[in-house]
Amino acid sequence: MKCSDVLKQLYELAPASLAESWDNVGLLVGRPEKEIRRIYIAVDATDDVIEHAEAFGADLLLTHHPMIFKPMKKITGDDFTGRRVLELIRNDISYIALHTNFDIACMADAAAERLGLTDCEVLEVTHETEFVREGLGKVGSLPRVMSLSECAELVKKRFELQHVKIFGNPDDEVETVAILPGSGGSEIPSALAHDADVFITGDISHHEGLDANMQGLSIIDAGHYGIEKIFIEYMQRFLSKNMPEMAVRMESAEVPFRIV
Repeated sequence: MKCSDVLKQLYELAPASLAESWDNVGLLVGRPEKEIRRIYIAVDATDDVIEHAEAFGADLLLTHHPMIFKPMKKITGDDFTGRRVLELIRNDISYIALHTNFDIACMADAAAERLGLTDCEVLEVTHETEFVREGLGKVGSLPRVMSLSECAELVKKRFELQHVKIFGNPDDEVETVAILPGSGGSEIPSALAHDADVFITGDISHHEGLDANMQGLSIIDAGHYGIEKIFIEYMQRFLSKNMPEMAVRMESAEVPFRIV
């Protein structure tokens, strides 16, 4: 299957039109006409990931976060992004990123489903037509009322995390949940507007957490990577179902930092 055909199917899953204006999605490195037989999936195109893709003999690297965000005026070995681009080109590995288009089309729904949320609606609507409302994050109800500490344990279990950070009284009861995988500080006002009891997201700063809690919103910070790593398994299932002829390998979902 040609790279352009793979991208077409990926865009049927997560249309490029859904991506935020500042984002950079789609085919970022490589040739549309390249034949793709082996795909490697990861969250980020790190040096290790590219090395693992090479060892796998990948024709295509598929990640969630784009390796290239800002325009590049030159591609040389003088900076780490340039070196990674050159390494992909040297090994004839095409590179596709699905970022905010995947967040809006798939990620929030998948995260909400893992927590068993019901009666879900969009947290922040970014695209709306006569027939559909799409956007970032989801708001829904837990299977039952539980304490904030119980909810934190549920998040740890469902997303296979060693720890989370909470802002709020562990004994407070929560039922209405806002969830936004990735970095969610800017969506605290949306969670408050939806009368959420708790906001599950990542990258919450000290002041964001305190201010949210003072307004009656508890926070469970599962880390930026903690929830978004579900991209890897999600895409593996999608590729296996829709492109069964492909050999697919996943990067191991390990948190990219250590707490010591």
